[in-house]
Amino acid sequence: MKTRKLIFIAIMISISVVLSIVETTISGMIFLVPGVKLGLANVITLIILMTLGEKSAFLVVFTRILIVALTFSGLFSNSFWISITGGTLAILAMILIKKTKLSIYSISVFGSLMHMVGQITAAIIVSNTETLIYLLPYMIALSVPTGLITAYLAKKVIGNFTDTIKTFN
Repeated sequence: MKTRKLIFIAIMISISVVLSIVETTISGMIFLVPGVKLGLANVITLIILMTLGEKSAFLVVFTRILIVALTFSGLFSNSFWISITGGTLAILAMILIKKTKLSIYSISVFGSLMHMVGQITAAIIVSNTETLIYLLPYMIALSVPTGLITAYLAKKVIGNFTDTIKTFN
């Protein structure tokens, strides 16, 4: 991996960690459903997936989740398992949808939907509370607009930095 690309990925991971912390702080004020976030950190994931590819996107997702867990909730805490399950399902879904040549909006919304499914599944398992399944319709309904916002922001950034990002490949 080129040094410039590695530095760029490290910067993007740092930005995604900061965005994750910010969105955790403000999401409680915006959304009434627990666990729903704007998806700001996922803007970075989407940018990396669309420009640098699957491996780099995986690296960004897992590194961000590990750093946030180590900093706030603790490694292997319930919050970690919920985050890692949602993140894994989301990135896998986004990679599959990307291969179909659908738009960045479709990729983002599907990733957001699968992130919610992964989080609810993990939350049910770690808390042993099956009634959390009743949150899923609300979380899915909220994941569509948040996925669209994430895609819009990622598309804007990609459009502004296409020439710069191309130098990393």
